Amino acid sequence: MDELRNFVGGAWTGTVDGVTSEVVDPSTGEAYASAPVSAAADVDRAMSAATSAFETWRDATPAERQRALLRIADAVESWADELIAAECRNTGKPVEATRREEIGPMVDELRFFAGAARVLEGKSAGEYLRDHTSYVRREPIGVCAQVTPWNYPMVMAVWKFAPAVAAGNSVVLKPSDTTPVSTLLLAEIAAEFLPPGVLNVVCGDRDTGRAVVAHPAPQLVSITGSTRAGMEVAVAAAADLKRAHLELGGKAPVIVFDDVDLESAAEAIAGAGYFNAGQDCTAATRVLAHGRIAADFTAALAAAAKSTRVGPPSDPQAYFGPVNNAGQLSRVRGFLDRAPEHAEIVTGGHRIGDRGYFLEPTVVAGLTQRDEMIQDEVFGPVITVQAFDDEDTAVRWANDVRYGLSASVWTQNHGRAMRVSRRLDFGAVWINTHLPFVSEMPHGGYGHSGYGKDLSMYGFEEYTRIKHVMSHLG
Repeated sequence: MDELRNFVGGAWTGTVDGVTSEVVDPSTGEAYASAPVSAAADVDRAMSAATSAFETWRDATPAERQRALLRIADAVESWADELIAAECRNTGKPVEATRREEIGPMVDELRFFAGAARVLEGKSAGEYLRDHTSYVRREPIGVCAQVTPWNYPMVMAVWKFAPAVAAGNSVVLKPSDTTPVSTLLLAEIAAEFLPPGVLNVVCGDRDTGRAVVAHPAPQLVSITGSTRAGMEVAVAAAADLKRAHLELGGKAPVIVFDDVDLESAAEAIAGAGYFNAGQDCTAATRVLAHGRIAADFTAALAAAAKSTRVGPPSDPQAYFGPVNNAGQLSRVRGFLDRAPEHAEIVTGGHRIGDRGYFLEPTVVAGLTQRDEMIQDEVFGPVITVQAFDDEDTAVRWANDVRYGLSASVWTQNHGRAMRVSRRLDFGAVWINTHLPFVSEMPHGGYGHSGYGKDLSMYGFEEYTRIKHVMSHLG
């Protein structure tokens, strides 16, 4: 069994008390590695390393930060096979899907933030008071504490550390306790190009995460995770007046009007709902279909679900693999087991085999607006379908959840698309597509989906602070 270690100060480090937890392959349900369960003393060591590194990294020029991130991006390309192997064994994702959908975006995001390091903008200097010149400085914040989830371990690690490092900060990052492997490999790769202590990774459980967030060293705390976890982070950050950046759950409405091509729309929506086994806070899992097409669209969606192949990482034809862990499999099945009598499981709903955590792609119809599967995030390969009669009803139902992360509108009517996208209370709205991301555009939501932005210059600026400098000319 592999023995993982923390990566602190540019080197592999043990923990104070040696406590470990098992790392399980979701495709088999078998443990293949052990990871540290870091205690407060281990977190303190990482924070000390980050604090020391910040004192010099903050003075690195934008060109020097850019150069480091560009070299990390090149190295990620060179290490793609090793990163994919680590990610897929740790998450159960198909190898080909991971190569296609994750390595390219990670490299692009690293290169985007490398460029962003050199183009930060602020108000130009000027005399706003007679005989005084003012200007604005954008400065790094300091040590940043970051917590990443188990659905996209290595992608989310890049989303977090790349803008922080590009802005001149140092980082202590805690990956999920079920998926630390690829994040540790990323840290090792990046260490060749960053000063020791700029990027540190500590493994552990929820208590480790709490210690990372509550430690006095970080000036900003960023988490991608559940709403429950985000609320805990917000409370802990508020106690020390830290900045908090929260990218949390979602319950994306997918509004399908009666002028779409049913089969092509159903195929695309199934792809966006079942990708990564539906373990995506932006997944297309809550369909609202116009009443005139609801039955036919549900049938087309069920056909797309039945044709979606599920398999282990080694299956080159698999579209998605298992859910991440035994607890998550139980949680998703619980939603289906508790489905009300008026609901219909059109297709799927069953576990596949007795080895690993595989679940059939599932379509559920007949649900009403207050039902659990409509209101709460399932985070599994389950798509629900509701029928609506008019545009106002569709918008009202779409907005009638606690989450506000993403949504999509499917129609050939341009005016309708513009109208509905304006009325939807979600941080991202796609039209006739669902799920694509680009580095230049921000990602983040409202309500119980949290606040703050990842990606884009908006996300980059969150890792800076603004200082006004005024000079008396007399």
